[in-house]
Amino acid sequence: MITVNIFRGADGRIVRFSVSGHAHYADPGQDIVCAGVSAVTVGAVNAIEKLTGLVPVTEVESGWLSATAPVGDDERRNDQVQLLLEGMVVALQSIAEEYGKHVKIKETTAKKGG
Repeated sequence: MITVNIFRGADGRIVRFSVSGHAHYADPGQDIVCAGVSAVTVGAVNAIEKLTGLVPVTEVESGWLSATAPVGDDERRNDQVQLLLEGMVVALQSIAEEYGKHVKIKETTAKKGG
C-alpha cells in the first residue's frame, strides 16, 4: 500500500509531505496506481520549482519521496506553492477514492504553540 502523509502547520498550510510504499495493484512497470501517485507528487515538486522559482527540499529513494515546502520572502510566491500543493492533495484524493485499497492519505496538523 502507498501511504501519503501530509503535514500541515497550525495555520493549515502544507509544510511537508511524504509518500512511501508500493501499491501492488499490478506488476512493477504495469502498476497504474504507483505511476499515478508518482506523477502527481513528482509533478507537484517540479511545478513548484518551475513556476515559483522556489526549490523544495526533497529526499528520494525507491518507494519513498519526502518534500518540504519552500518558503520565500515573497508572500505571493508562498501562496502559489500552497496552491500547487493543495492541487496535489486533490489529485491524490481522487486516486485514493478510486483505488482505496492501494492508497491511504493521512493528514496531520500541528497544534498551536507546538
